[in-house]
This record gives sequence, C-alpha cells and structure tokens, in this order.
Amino acid sequence: MNWRSLRLRLAAGGIVAILIALTIAGGGLVLLFERHVARTIADDLDVHLKELLGAIDIDPQGKLELTQPPADLRFDNPLSGLYWQISDDRGQLLRSRSLWDTTMMLPADQPAPGEIHQHEIPGPTNTRLLVVERVVLLTAGDRSVAVRLAVATDLARVSTATSAFAKDLAVALGLLALVLGIATSIQVGLGLRPLDALRRGVAEIRAGRSRHLPSGAPAEVQPLVEEVNALVDAQEREIERSRSRAADLAHGLKTPLAALTADATRLHERGEHTIAQDIEAVSEAMSRHVDRELARARVRGRLRHAATPSTELASLVRSLIAILARTPDGTRVAFESEIADDIHVPLDRTDLAEVLGNLLENAARHARQRVRVSVLSDFSEPLIIIEDDGQGISPSLLPRVLERGTRLDESGKGAGLGFAIVQDVLDAYDWQLDLAASGLGGLRATISPRVAPPMTT
Repeated sequence: MNWRSLRLRLAAGGIVAILIALTIAGGGLVLLFERHVARTIADDLDVHLKELLGAIDIDPQGKLELTQPPADLRFDNPLSGLYWQISDDRGQLLRSRSLWDTTMMLPADQPAPGEIHQHEIPGPTNTRLLVVERVVLLTAGDRSVAVRLAVATDLARVSTATSAFAKDLAVALGLLALVLGIATSIQVGLGLRPLDALRRGVAEIRAGRSRHLPSGAPAEVQPLVEEVNALVDAQEREIERSRSRAADLAHGLKTPLAALTADATRLHERGEHTIAQDIEAVSEAMSRHVDRELARARVRGRLRHAATPSTELASLVRSLIAILARTPDGTRVAFESEIADDIHVPLDRTDLAEVLGNLLENAARHARQRVRVSVLSDFSEPLIIIEDDGQGISPSLLPRVLERGTRLDESGKGAGLGFAIVQDVLDAYDWQLDLAASGLGGLRATISPRVAPPMTT
C-alpha cells in the first residue's frame, strides 16, 4: 500500500468521512427512534389514563370505586408490563391485577390538578417503568378529594424495539456505506482523470510526438497546463539557442581545421613529417569533437520538430558497406549483411547512418577477416547487431569503452569519441548501445530500444 498515492489518500479520506458521518447519523437515528417510541408509548398511556379518569368515581361515604375497568386485557395479566394505580389523600388505593402484590412507588412530587407528569421509576421484578400520572379533584359530600391516577408500562418494550431498529439500521447503513464507498472511488477516479491526461501529454512531449499539452483541461488544471506549456516553450527556445551556438561554433572551427590540414600537407612536402603528423593528429581529434557536436545539435533539432521517422535498414547498411569497402581497413575484411529488405528502424536515416557508420568503422578497424551485420526481429523493434572476428575486449574493460574520450587502442587514429557520438544519438531516441563478446571471437555491438530485454551471449 503506497500512501504517497493521491488516489489512495482521497479514497481513504472519503471512506473515513463516510464512516464517521454514517456512524453519527446511525447513533442519531437510533436516539430519535427511541424518543419516538417513548413518545408513542406515552401517548398510549395517556389514552389509558383518560379511560381511567372516565371510570373513576367516589360514593357518598368517600370510597373510591372504578365503574368500568380498562378494556386492555394486559391490565388483568400478572406482571404483564402494563399497570394502573389509583390513590387518594386519605390512603385509599386501587390497582390493576397486573401489579399482583406490588405497588408503584410514585415520586414525591404532587402534580397539580389537571397537570400530567411523566416519570421513570422502578417496577416489579427489577424492571424500569414509564409512568404517566394525573391528579383530579372529586367531590364526596361537601368535601373535595384529591385522587392520583397513574398508568405505567415496562420500558423493556422501548429497548426491544430500539435494538431491533438498530440491527435493521446497521444493515441498511452498511449497504449505504458500500454504495457511497464505490461512488467515492469512481468520483476520485473521474476527478484525477485530467491529471492522468496531463501525464500522458507530458510523455508525448518528452517523446517528441507533441510540442504542447492539449488545451481544454478543467478550470482547476488549466493554469497548470498553461504553465507547463510556457515552460516547454521557454526550454525549446533555450535549446534552440544552445543548438545554434553549438552549430555555429562547430562550423566556425571547420575552416581553421581545414587550414591546419593544408599546413600539415605542406609540411609533409617539405619533409617535416613529425610536425606534420602531430598537426594531423590534433586536427583529427578536433574534427571528431566538431562532428560529435554537429551530430548532437542535428538530432536535438530534428526530434523536436519532426514526426516519427522510419528508415529502411538493409539499403542503408549496403550503402555504408560500399563506402567502407573502399577504405584501407575495409579492403582487408569481408562484410556480411544478414538483413531482410522489409525491416525498418524508427530512427532518422542520417542519424542511423551516423550510428552504424561509427560501429562498422570500428569493427572493420579491429577485425581480422570478417564483419557481420544482423538483426533480431523477435521484439517490438528490431535489434541491430554488428560483430567482428578481432581480438575483442576483456569483459572487465567493456564499461571503460563507453566512457567519453576513452581509447583502449592508443596506437590507433581518432579521439575516442566514436562510441560517445553513437550514445548521444541513441539517447536522443531513447535507444541504447550494449557491448559484449561476439561468437566470431571479437566484439559484438547491439543497438536496441531501452525497453528491449537484455541480450545474452
């Protein structure tokens, strides 16, 4: 579980809020239900109380009597949970059969005539009773008698109803929580969708397939889209200025290098071969640096403005082999091309020629007799392999070969920038260069997309 996920945080926060809200709502509903049931029972008791009030009477001798007992049969069943009791200020007491041998212990407060009071008191068998009582004045001869009437019910009815309601409510709230949780997850997904679109837009820009983020984002995201587009424009202008400066510098060095080459030729003609060779070595090293910067500037500029390129590999390799075959190193080796005509590589032709040209030139320089170019097309993009039958390179030294300016063959020509140029071009297309031992005995160079699986020897 990754708590750095914004989606997880929002979903978890929403679910916690839902649970808290439903818990509070559930407790409130249970309390309201309990109060409602209590009010309903109190209303029923008030009806019984009025029934008793209509049936109570006092004879001329002052004796209390009930002319008509209440109709509810529970008053006749012992300990049924529904009780009535009538008393006066002279100690007379009438009570329902349901009280059996007990008496309701009413509170000491005496209601005023006509006033109804409600109380909770202890009842038979350790129960709790809800009591509704009222005091009325009856006339016995020439004297008024205060008669106290009380009707009570067992509060266990309220607890039972409340518990049943709470169980049913818990199931309903659980289902509601599930629905709200799913709705929250969907809402979070919909809310974060613009950010996912923003991520894909940035990926399109990085891959060179787009120059700006698409407009029409939600109002909350639109300022971010505008800022990113402004940043991309600023970086593109800066890259363009840097590319132009690098190209200008490289082109500016071409003329002095040509002059140095001409001076070296004149020195050879005058017999000063040592100085001429030193000048040629320096001139060649500087020329390689210039070529590298020109290649990097060209690749950066093309990737930012061109659509996805595609190059027919077989024809390009044939043309490169035809050129190298006329060089001193190329005349002594046999080039083997094992590439089908229908294979295309998603690199610009000039850039791919820069890569393959450097690798083929290096293979021809170190090969004894053979240089082989082949392709593995079992993956989404072809893997291009260049091998030679030379002495190869020790595995412990392979990482050093890919370092800029490193040359293991100090007697050879060049500035050690061939592989560096290859890497710069491949990095621009998100491809990679891998070096390993070849089955021919020498070095095997493999160029492939970075997502391709690693090659085995």
